[in-house]
Amino acid sequence: MVIPSYWGRKNEEGRKESDTIYDHPTPLDEEGTLGRLLESIALIKNKEFRLVILGVATAPDIQEEVESKISAIIKNRAKDVDAVLFSYSHLTAVHQFLSQNKMGEMAPLLQLDRYSNVRNLCTFVPHLLGSDVAVLIDDDEIFEDPDFMDKALEFIGKEKHGDRILAIAGYYINPDGDFLLNREILPWMTYWNKIDCMNRAFKEIIAEEPRLKITPFAFGGNLVLHKDLFTHIPFDPSVPRGEDMDFLINARMFGFKTYLDNQLSIKHIAPPKTSPIWEQVREDIFRFVFEKKKLEGQEGYPGLHPLHASELDPYPGEFLKDDLEEKIFRSNQMLAMDYTGDGDIKGATECMQNIYLASTQAIPDENPYYKLLRLQADWEKLMDFFSSKKVASEAIDLAGMK
Repeated sequence: MVIPSYWGRKNEEGRKESDTIYDHPTPLDEEGTLGRLLESIALIKNKEFRLVILGVATAPDIQEEVESKISAIIKNRAKDVDAVLFSYSHLTAVHQFLSQNKMGEMAPLLQLDRYSNVRNLCTFVPHLLGSDVAVLIDDDEIFEDPDFMDKALEFIGKEKHGDRILAIAGYYINPDGDFLLNREILPWMTYWNKIDCMNRAFKEIIAEEPRLKITPFAFGGNLVLHKDLFTHIPFDPSVPRGEDMDFLINARMFGFKTYLDNQLSIKHIAPPKTSPIWEQVREDIFRFVFEKKKLEGQEGYPGLHPLHASELDPYPGEFLKDDLEEKIFRSNQMLAMDYTGDGDIKGATECMQNIYLASTQAIPDENPYYKLLRLQADWEKLMDFFSSKKVASEAIDLAGMK
């Protein structure tokens, strides 16, 4: 089980412009949600797993503090499970090991910076430790199902209708006890119906039988991956956000299906986002434009499986089709009018900037599909190198992770 934990500067310092942006990193002078999650592990019946906490800092100058903070939390709160920390000092050791073995060019694939890179470490570290399965959890969650691990492992690696199940997505239970997003639908969302679209997907995939079904969406904070998948397919660092959905797309392109288990749930209690709506929309614009271009850039390479946006309906497929540009234009126009009515000229201006960015900076400089092919080949090479028990053991010793 792997849990990334994101930490930022103390409250009195605030966030600096150069700091990496995450949804809700915990200030170093606060307790955060990690301890709460670790204590909830006591509820789980099956504790025959190793727990890895990935310590992530928003800035280089607080990395040592973050490691110390998380180490103390693990010592005090993770008392019922074999837990280990992996953070910057350990990553530095792995990079040194790669250099010593003339594999230094692979080091950029392993970074504790930005969501996709962190997710890749969520599979690399289990592989390094010799695990067949990685269970990805986020630190703003709570276990409420005593049988969670038994359910997570029940089908992974087994066959269904002639296909091996190598990726299983669970789902989130919100604080109100529902898996649907119970948020107000505002007029500006008429053309940016993300909440409605996600809820339709949830009703179709989560609420209906059978228990296991192929899914167009996945949550990175409740995801079960087998090594026969994660040693071949990486999370793509080029996607700015939505790395979990993008991983599913990558896997499908290489012929791997992702299933959703409608009995595999976890309580999700995320702190509220503090970024303005226009900024949240901008983040979605960049990810959807990127993924649309990735789909459009596909070519018929042997062994690969062309994937169409309609196969990802209703979500995220509805945001990856030819009308994406119109959705962006109309929704941001309407949102700008709302901001103007509230006297927020900056917000209105940023909405119009969203329209401009969608056709400029959001467009990848290179075909994302070609870039993925190179990334996948490098990732496979890296993971194959650490498949040797001797190599992995030497790296673990150097990193001090025994």
